[in-house]
Amino acid sequence: MAEVLDHPDRWECVTCGHEWARPPEPEAAPAARVVKDAHGNVLVDGDCVTLIKDLPLKGSSQVLKGGTKSKPIRLVDGDHEISCKMDGTSIGLKACFVKKA
Repeated sequence: MAEVLDHPDRWECVTCGHEWARPPEPEAAPAARVVKDAHGNVLVDGDCVTLIKDLPLKGSSQVLKGGTKSKPIRLVDGDHEISCKMDGTSIGLKACFVKKA
């Protein structure tokens, strides 16, 4: 049809006055989450990271020393973006305390 009025929320036929709703706009896909280390390098699953400062482990008297290298990391959702193993202990870390190894 060539005689259709185009409204922001609907279409309207000029000849008969029939109106119909526009189909909803497709939603944009959510942007991929980007996690950066303390120096601004982008981290991905499988990277190895190194601690930049000593971190006490919550609920323990143990301290992870700065310079400790991790096994390959896994990025997770939440407050602590990194899940990894350091010194045989599974921990969650914030990206601001590590640098890419």
